Amino acid sequence: MKLAVQTGGPAERLGLDQAYRLIAELGFDGVDANVDHLLSYGDILHKKLPQIFLGSDKDAVEAFRPWGEAARKYDLDNYQAHAPFPSLIYDPEDPDYNDALVKMLRKTVLGCASIECYHLIIHPFFYGYEHMMTPEEEWETNIDRYSRLIPVAKETGVMICLENMFSGYKGKLYRACCNDPATAARYVDTLNEIAGEECFGFCLDTGHALLAGNDIFSFMTTLGSRIHAFHVHDNDGIRDQHIAPYTGILDWNRFIEGLKAIRFDKTLSFETFNIWNTVDQEVAPEMMRFILSCGRMFMKRASVD
Repeated sequence: MKLAVQTGGPAERLGLDQAYRLIAELGFDGVDANVDHLLSYGDILHKKLPQIFLGSDKDAVEAFRPWGEAARKYDLDNYQAHAPFPSLIYDPEDPDYNDALVKMLRKTVLGCASIECYHLIIHPFFYGYEHMMTPEEEWETNIDRYSRLIPVAKETGVMICLENMFSGYKGKLYRACCNDPATAARYVDTLNEIAGEECFGFCLDTGHALLAGNDIFSFMTTLGSRIHAFHVHDNDGIRDQHIAPYTGILDWNRFIEGLKAIRFDKTLSFETFNIWNTVDQEVAPEMMRFILSCGRMFMKRASVD
């Protein structure tokens, strides 16, 4: 097993190049490249797709170059990346826009391949609480839209990873798409059957599982070998805080037992950007060092070489 951490957090404070330098100096093996920062959540909602996602494939690929250059410079693996999100917005009067988002995701796959990043997390296609689809509608929407990405996944060798999600209404959080482990497993298996090969995997987000009231061990063992990536982080069970392990309420012993049970031997990646907002910038690198120590302990106790 190897250890990675997302570029988001240090990149906003230090710049992308120095974020990679810090991650390498601390001793991580790789990164979760936050290429989602090329396009903000607000820009997607307000239909402000930048030219890099509207022009040629070459233009899109060029936008990813800094992540590739930094990885090579500091000898880090771009193990996984996060696609821009949301993947779907509610606008019955403009159905073509959601098709444009699928095209944007296709260009993101191409960009990831260009920086040798072969696991791309793409949020499931779902609406928020107020416009919730029926389970059948949600299933059909996701199978259709993920299937449109099969040709580019095959072309590039980039595995598309689904993620367990949550939704909220008036301060209350609810399970959303892929936050039922059995349904999540069915999605991955069905999409790979359609593809005729393993083009899809799962990114298990520990914080999202906690918010939705899932037992992390059961979630992990139900998904099993379908898990190819992680977003490892903690929270208080109420807010999606993205903080370091043991600073929230997740049962990390159950998590370790889950790693051991599924014999996870890939890259374990932390999505803990918010430490850069909760402690002073001067000590944030020490928090990242603590996160690395947690990862090394997880590896040791899970007995995964």
